[in-house]
Amino acid sequence: MASAPASSPSTDLSGIPPDRATRWLIAIAVMSSAIMELIDTSAVNVSIPYIAGNLAATIDESTWVLTSYLIANAIVLPITGWLASHFGRKRILLTAITGFTLSSVLCGLAPTLPLLITFRILQGAFGGTLQPTTRAILLETFPREERGHAMALWGVGIVVAPVMAPVLGGWLTTDFSWRWVFFINVPVSLIGLTLVTIYVFDPPYLRRARTGGVDYWGIGLLALGMGSLQVVLDKGQEADWFGSHLILALSVVAVVALAGFIVWELRSPHPIVHLRLLKYRTFAVGVSLSMILFFVLYGSILLLPLLMQEALHFPAITAGFWNAPRGLATMALMPVAGFLIGKRWDMRAMIFGGILGAAAGVYWFSLLNLNAGPWNFLPPQILMGFALAFVFVPFSTITVDPIPNQEMGFATSITGLMRNLGASFGISISSTLLARLGQAHQAFLVRRVTPNNPLYRQWLARLQAYFHSQGSSLDTAAHQAMAMLYAIVRAQAAVLSYLDIFRWLALLFVVISPIVWLMKKPHYGDQHEVDAS
Repeated sequence: MASAPASSPSTDLSGIPPDRATRWLIAIAVMSSAIMELIDTSAVNVSIPYIAGNLAATIDESTWVLTSYLIANAIVLPITGWLASHFGRKRILLTAITGFTLSSVLCGLAPTLPLLITFRILQGAFGGTLQPTTRAILLETFPREERGHAMALWGVGIVVAPVMAPVLGGWLTTDFSWRWVFFINVPVSLIGLTLVTIYVFDPPYLRRARTGGVDYWGIGLLALGMGSLQVVLDKGQEADWFGSHLILALSVVAVVALAGFIVWELRSPHPIVHLRLLKYRTFAVGVSLSMILFFVLYGSILLLPLLMQEALHFPAITAGFWNAPRGLATMALMPVAGFLIGKRWDMRAMIFGGILGAAAGVYWFSLLNLNAGPWNFLPPQILMGFALAFVFVPFSTITVDPIPNQEMGFATSITGLMRNLGASFGISISSTLLARLGQAHQAFLVRRVTPNNPLYRQWLARLQAYFHSQGSSLDTAAHQAMAMLYAIVRAQAAVLSYLDIFRWLALLFVVISPIVWLMKKPHYGDQHEVDAS
């Protein structure tokens, strides 16, 4: 694996195929690989109860199937640029697809939970290279003036996969077996391997690249820091955060290791993560916004199904169905966003308006109540979905605009890492706030449910009369009435906590929206390197 494959004769010195049809075939090739990883990652979530039952494990033990994948994924993702530069991007992509597929088959065949977790670590390690590698190839394949269209295609795949994955995972798990959630990767990977082998080639500048020695200290500090951080984020709420000695210790390890990693990488002559790319102002702003964007997005993705099922008692299939409109709306308008970018619309203005539109959609969720039905969720989801189409496509395009093509793999590794961290923080903090705010609202409401409250006495009398009319004795009816009132208080407290978080997420979107204007307006034409500023 010492040398990269030769470049295709159909590419010029910049690595861009002159034939438009070839460029789109390459786009389809890399998208098939990226979608495979996204579908599998999301589909496994719905299979956890079935995995626990089949492998004689508890639900808490089985969630390590998810955590182990995320840890390996988070460690490998930021070093993907270095791997591609060292071994060749096409070779890394083919290795990742093959390794991801073989580890998927091993996951499907695993007879015990420890073996399944081990194979998931392998799957996460191979899968961690897929997203940044495929995105780097896609960005390098198209000239700057066509990247908006390419990112629109990429965005459609990225949005469709999480929407369809839970449906696919639920169908395979219930009608066949949870093992088929892993086996389904085999035919998809064969398509990806075939297309990548035929159409994807390393550009000349990457083929000539030399990376020097291996940065063992950087790899070690990154693995220790990211692994510890991912466990903290995934298990913190479950373990009562810093009330747990393990979570406290891992938090300290994560902070020290990641701080040491940053200092080491900035001083290393051959770093595995090119943190100096943050000298480009547009890229630095884009990376920061990316983390916050995915914090809000995944926080709301966590909250909506829970609100529907836990507070409003929608069936799981109903909650799943009514969570789809947001992704479908985004998918529908992504080609429009790509078209407008091709017409040289100011991408900063598109992102700014999209973030504010998404904020309005998130805030709309905070106006719901216990009487909300499925149709009440449609307008805010459509609004948010339409708005996000004008965020994702221009955002993915403008963030890497100043990055030289030979550094593109390192740039996409950093953006991928920050997106994953944002998503992890969003899920972790939202779930923690949900629990803590629920307790606070419940305590607040209980203090007002007293005999001195005339509304309380009125409801208690009505409920006692109702249960007594159903055949209960007076004492039993009194206990049933109290239990019913307590259930109402808990339901109201839960809904209030959801609505509070939606308001805060919307406010966060509004606060960060002006930062977009710190990004520099992109240039078009020949490949170039923009001076850092």
